[in-house]
Amino acid sequence: MSGVSIPANAPVGGISFTKPPATAVSYYKLATNIPITIGWNLTSLYVTPTSLTFSAFCSSNGNTYPVGPTSVPGTVTELTWTPWTYQTGAVGVQTPLIQGTYTLQVQDERGTTALGSPGLFQYNDQMTFAFYTPQPYTPLSEWQCASCQKGAAGMTQPHPALFGIVAATLIMLLSGWGLLRSFFHRTSR
Repeated sequence: MSGVSIPANAPVGGISFTKPPATAVSYYKLATNIPITIGWNLTSLYVTPTSLTFSAFCSSNGNTYPVGPTSVPGTVTELTWTPWTYQTGAVGVQTPLIQGTYTLQVQDERGTTALGSPGLFQYNDQMTFAFYTPQPYTPLSEWQCASCQKGAAGMTQPHPALFGIVAATLIMLLSGWGLLRSFFHRTSR
């Protein structure tokens, strides 16, 4: 950073994710041979970080997992991560990943506590993603549709609109009968 002149009004440096787009939560299957590619652009930097470290924090179990290689050079703009290695113990981690939402944490060599400074990279934890575990195969002969059974049980109870329809029909018939009776009563005089 020596020799670089950063204006005092320069914006704080950051990261803009290109893969996956940071517009919504991305869902990834937690299964063998399914890698995740994370791509980004660095923004508003006057000084390129020496390295970037990516990790995934899961608030459900309180664990933080390294993402991809331990760290990548600051000039790299993409990394590929195979999360299934956590399930197999290949990375030496005792706690496997779980189904749930994770926060992607990105820091440069200054760490998570470095204050945002003009032109320098600022720690980022704005991207979230989630893992889901596919269900095991179930033969058709053993499969049961939980929502279908729930729907069938709901058929034993009448729909709330049925009461309104029956009441409206009764009022219509009784009113009609009264009108017809008074009509016939007038014509018979």
